[in-house]
Amino acid sequence: MRHAFPTLLAAAALAACSHPAGVAPVAGAGARAPLQRPADYRLVWSDEFDVDGLPDARRWSFDTGRNREGWYNHELQYYAGPRAENALVKNGVLRITARRESLSREPDWGGQHYTSARLITKGKGDWTYGFYDIRARMPCGKGTWPAIWVVGSGGRWPADGELDIMEHVGSRPERVSSAVHVTAGSGGYGTVGAVHLPDACTAFHDYQMHWTPEYVEFAVDGWPQLRYLNRHTGTDQWPFDKPQFMILNVAIGGDLGGPVDDAALPVTMEVDYVRIWQAPR
Repeated sequence: MRHAFPTLLAAAALAACSHPAGVAPVAGAGARAPLQRPADYRLVWSDEFDVDGLPDARRWSFDTGRNREGWYNHELQYYAGPRAENALVKNGVLRITARRESLSREPDWGGQHYTSARLITKGKGDWTYGFYDIRARMPCGKGTWPAIWVVGSGGRWPADGELDIMEHVGSRPERVSSAVHVTAGSGGYGTVGAVHLPDACTAFHDYQMHWTPEYVEFAVDGWPQLRYLNRHTGTDQWPFDKPQFMILNVAIGGDLGGPVDDAALPVTMEVDYVRIWQAPR
């Protein structure tokens, strides 16, 4: 999502005007075949969020690493550690909540006036290839920037790649997007696909990715919106043969989130489940 580090300013114009090398445009809605999980894939990791309380520490960590310096893309939030006000599992749903508040007593506080949570599986789970399915409902409110994404476990961005399964900004509540960031096209030059989803903030949808050695395809409720191809031209275009870990977060403001409507806060992204399948070995 966050374009892991530098900024992503590309949006519908990039997706609509051109298809950079490595991108195959997906046909119109009437011609698209639904994205389906291959029948022989096996479930290798999941979180059904069926135990109330803080997120499962065996699966998730709280990423707080840049609170003092400030987060990428000029974002405005402080990412809290384990704290029910910002990340809580209740009634079978993970709730990541962004709030208008300052945790000035925290030793790593960097002057932020908003709190949120950024959950990562780094060190606890990462994967190379597979079918990813995350069922979620977006928050609403101008200035919100939730995302479901994976980034290279090697820690080099954009060299290790980034795959944004879903991004949403509250200023455009009926639009969700997916993106690919690599050395050959990163930040504002990343590859983006978007769809119109009128009830993104009021209903749960399945945000999906099928990652294979030859392509990565993204879909919402099974309907593809972007396919990125392995052109076999080198790692600058295709670094996606190494593990990536998952991130769930709600950012506030920043280059893509934009101006914040404080009156809309608090807002919550709800996640029903995260499921990852892979081909049998």
